[in-house]
Amino acid sequence: MTSNKPLLQKMAETTDTDYWNDSCAISELEYAIPRGAVGATTNPVIVLNVLKKEYDLWEDRILEIIKENPKFDEDEVSWQLIEEMAVKGAELLYPVFEREGGLKGRISIQTNAKYYRNAQKISDQAVRFSKLAPNMQVKIPATAAGIEAMEEATYQGVSINATVCFNVPQAVAVGEAVDRGLKRREAEGKDTSTMSPVCTIMVGRLDDWLKIVANKEGIIINPAFLDRAGVAAMKKAVKIYKDRGYKTRMLAAAYRNQLHWSELIGGNIIHTIPYKWQVRYNSSDVEIKDTVNEEEDPAMIEELSRKFEDFKKAYEPYGIKIEDFDAFGATARTMRGFIGGYNQLVDIIRDLMIPNPDV
Repeated sequence: MTSNKPLLQKMAETTDTDYWNDSCAISELEYAIPRGAVGATTNPVIVLNVLKKEYDLWEDRILEIIKENPKFDEDEVSWQLIEEMAVKGAELLYPVFEREGGLKGRISIQTNAKYYRNAQKISDQAVRFSKLAPNMQVKIPATAAGIEAMEEATYQGVSINATVCFNVPQAVAVGEAVDRGLKRREAEGKDTSTMSPVCTIMVGRLDDWLKIVANKEGIIINPAFLDRAGVAAMKKAVKIYKDRGYKTRMLAAAYRNQLHWSELIGGNIIHTIPYKWQVRYNSSDVEIKDTVNEEEDPAMIEELSRKFEDFKKAYEPYGIKIEDFDAFGATARTMRGFIGGYNQLVDIIRDLMIPNPDV
C-alpha cells in the first residue's frame, strides 16, 4: 500500500536522515514541523528575507524594541530582533526537543558574520546565544578563527553548527575541533549527553564556485559534473566522519537541484531545506532509498580534480590548511554575502529609527 505521507516525512521515519526548515519564518515552521522537520536554522540573509516576508508580524515589535531601549544603536536593535526571531522559532520546536531528549528540536542562530576573524568574540557570542533558550544551536563559520572558536564554545557547553563550510578539509577540521572541546569538557566531569553538534557543507555553493571558475578560466567539462561536486564532497565527508567516529553529524545545505537531496539520503545526516524545496521534494516521485553511501563516479572525481585545483583541494581531507580556509573562493563569496545581508537588515532598522523626512 502506497503511503500518502510527504516524502520528507517518509525519509525521516524510514531512514537515519533528518531534515530541518532552512528558516525561522513562522509560516514555514508551521508547514515543516508537522511534516517531520526536527530543527531550523537562520543566518543574516535568512533573517532579512523573513523580515521582508513577515514584516507585518515584526514591525510593531521592532518599534517597541526601539522605544524600550533608548540608548540602543541600530546594530543593537538588529541583534535584539535576530535573537527574538530565533527564540520564537525555538518555542515552536520545543515539543520536538522534549520528545527527542534534547538531541533534536533545536534552532540555529548565527554569530555575527563580521567576527569571522576573531575567535574570542565568536565564542563569547556563541555562549550568550546558547542561553537564549534550552534548544538553541549556534552557527559558527568554518574560518580559521571559527575553528578555534568551535572548540572553545563546545567546551563551554554550546551545541555548535559549523557554517560557511564547503569542503572536506573544513569538515574534518570541524570534527576534530568539536571532539577536542568535548574531551576537555568530559575531562572536567561536565555533561555532554544532550549536546548535538553538526557540521554543514553548503553543497550548492561549492557547485556555484566551480561554475564561476569554469566561466572565468574557460574550462570545458561535462556540466552534469558541476552539479555533483558538492554531493561528492558531502559523501566523502560523511564517510570520513563515520570511519573516524566524530561526534558531530554532517548536514547538507544550499540546494540548487534535486541531487542535493536525493543523492544524500540514508546516512546519519541532516538536511536543512528551504520551504520552496520542501514543497518540491514532497510532491516529487523520488524514491526514498540509501544513496549517501553510493560511491560517486571515479571518472568524474578524476576529471574535476584534474581541471579544478579548487575541487582537488576541497575533496582531499587535508587539501587546504586551516589558515587558508578564509581565502577559499566559496568562503569569501559567502562571507561577503552574509555581511551584506546583515547590512541590509540594519538599513531596514535604521529607516524605522530615523524615518526619512524627504519621503
